[in-house]
Amino acid sequence: MDIRDLLLKNVMIMDLKGTSKEAVIDEMVAKYHAEGIVTDENEYRQDILKREAESTTGIGEGIAMPHAKDSAVTRATVLFAKSDQGVDFNALDGQPVHLFFMIAAPEGANNEHLAALAALSSLLINPKLVADLKQAKTPDDVLALFGKAQAEKEAKDKAEEAKEKAQEEQEKADKQAEFKAEKRQERPFIVAVTACPTGIAHTYMAEAALKETAEKLGVDIKVETNGSEGIKHKLTDSDINRAAGVIVAADKKVAMDRFNGKKLLNRPVIDGIKKPEELIEETLQGKGQVFHAAGTDNSDAASEEASGGTLWNRIYKDLMNGVSNMLPFVVGGGIIMAISFILEQWLGKTSMWFTFTNNLGTFAFSFLVPVLAAYIAESIGDRPALMPGFVGGYMATVATASVVKAQNPAGFLGGLVAGFAAGWMIVGLKKLLSKMPHSLDGMRTILLYPVIGLAIMGLLMFFIINPIFAAINGALISFLEGMGTGNAILIGVILAAMMSIDMGGPFNKAAYTFAIGVYQASGFKDGRWMAAVMIGGMIPPLAIAVASTFFPKKFTLQERNAGLSNYALGLTFITEGAIPFA
Repeated sequence: MDIRDLLLKNVMIMDLKGTSKEAVIDEMVAKYHAEGIVTDENEYRQDILKREAESTTGIGEGIAMPHAKDSAVTRATVLFAKSDQGVDFNALDGQPVHLFFMIAAPEGANNEHLAALAALSSLLINPKLVADLKQAKTPDDVLALFGKAQAEKEAKDKAEEAKEKAQEEQEKADKQAEFKAEKRQERPFIVAVTACPTGIAHTYMAEAALKETAEKLGVDIKVETNGSEGIKHKLTDSDINRAAGVIVAADKKVAMDRFNGKKLLNRPVIDGIKKPEELIEETLQGKGQVFHAAGTDNSDAASEEASGGTLWNRIYKDLMNGVSNMLPFVVGGGIIMAISFILEQWLGKTSMWFTFTNNLGTFAFSFLVPVLAAYIAESIGDRPALMPGFVGGYMATVATASVVKAQNPAGFLGGLVAGFAAGWMIVGLKKLLSKMPHSLDGMRTILLYPVIGLAIMGLLMFFIINPIFAAINGALISFLEGMGTGNAILIGVILAAMMSIDMGGPFNKAAYTFAIGVYQASGFKDGRWMAAVMIGGMIPPLAIAVASTFFPKKFTLQERNAGLSNYALGLTFITEGAIPFA
C-alpha cells in the first residue's frame, strides 16, 4: 500500500489548536466531517474514543495513530495533523505527541485501516522522516517527505529482487565449461531450507539470520522458505548440484529426496535463528551426513542426523506436520464461529445467518482430527499413508462399539495415535511388499496400499485404539469438567507458562495442541484452556514492545524498531516476535 493514496492535502492540519487529548481528537474528527470524509461526526468520534479506551494509540517517539472502522466513513483516508507544542496523549513513552495520523476506514473495507497502520509503521521507523515531518510547514511538504521515504523503501526492495533475479538469469546463461572455470574462483555456495509448523515467524527469521551470517562470512547462500505463503525461492537442481552442502532448518516435513547424495545438516528451525554461524561453518567443513533418498541402495543406512535426527525429533516433526496442516481449519473455523456468536446476539438463534456461519465453523472444526491424523501419517509413510490416516482420524471422532461399548469418541488423543499408527503401518507394509517385482509397482500404489492399509487401520481403530482412548477421553473430560477453580487456575497458569517459555518451540506447541484437543473433545464448548494459551502466547512480544518503548536506552536502535512491530505481533498471538530478544 502506498500511504500517499490515503493522505489528502485538504484533510491535513498543520497547526493543531487543541492542547488535550480530547480536544485534538474533536478537532481532527471535525476536519473529517467538514471535508465529507465522515457523515456522522458523533458516531465516528465515539468509535475513536472507544478504541482509545482499550489502549492508547500514542505509540511513542512523538507519534499517535488513532483509528476506527465505521459505517459513517465514506472512503479510506489518513488525516495528518501536527502540534508544535505537543499534546499529552497518554503515549506509551509518556512524552508529548507532535505528529498525529488519524486513520478512517469504511465499515465494509477489508481491514484497510490495518494495512494503513502497517504501511505507516514501516515508514515511521525511519527517525529522519519523523524529524522532517515535525519541521514540515505545508501539506505539500508532508506529501513530498512521504514520497521520498516511499521511494527509498521501494528502491531497496527492488534492488533485493533484482539481485536475486540477476543471479538466477546468470546461472541459466552460463555454459557448463564456463561454470566449472568460474567455480574455482567464486565464493563458497550453500543452500538451505527453512520451515516451521505455522510458517509465520520462525521460517523467515531463520532465513534472515542465515543470509546475514553468510554475508559476514563471505559465503553465498540461497534459502528456500516453506512458510504460510507457500514455497518461496525454490531451490533448483542447478542450485543443489552446485552447493557445497545443504542446511535443513525445519520443524515440519519438507521435500528431501532432491538432496540425495548431498552432505546435509538437518536441525530444528530455532538453530537457524540462534546458531546460523555454526550451521554454515559445519556445512563448509563437510560435517553433514550424506543423505540417501528413500528407494536408493543406501536409503536404509542413511544416518539419523541426515534423515531427521533422533527418534524424538522425528516424532516432533511428524506431529508438527499434522498441526501445520490442521491450523487453517482452526483459524478459519474459529473466526467464522466467533462471527456466528456475534450474529446470534444481534439477530437471534433462529436467524438464517447465525445458522449458516455457526454450521460452517462447526463443519470446518469437524475436520481437525482427521486432517491432523492424515498429515501425521503422510509425514511418516508418504502419500500411501494419507488415506488410512484420514479414515483413522475420522473414526476417532465417532463413538464406535466393538468389544467394549464406547460412550465417547476417542477424540483428539485417539486421532494423534491413529496418525502415527497409520504412518508406521504403511512403512511396515512397504517393507513387506518391497520384494514384489517392479512391474507390479502400480498395483502396490493403486490397489494394495489403499485396501490393505484401510483394512488394518479399521481393525486397529475398531478393536484397540477407539475403545482405549474413548475411555481415556471420557475420563479426561469428566476430570476437567469437575475440576475446582483452584486447580483450573493452576493448569491455566502452567499452559500459559509453557506457551511463553520457549516462544514457538516444543513446549509452546505442546500446550497449544493440548488446548485444541480439549476444546475439540468438549464439543467446542470448553474454551478455558484456549484462552490460557492465547494469553501466554501474547505476553512475550507485548512485554518486549513495552520494555523497548519505556526503557529505550536499554536497547539498540534496531531493537527499538523491532520492538514497535511486537505490538502488532503480540496482539495477533504471534509469540515468535520475541525470539530475537531472547
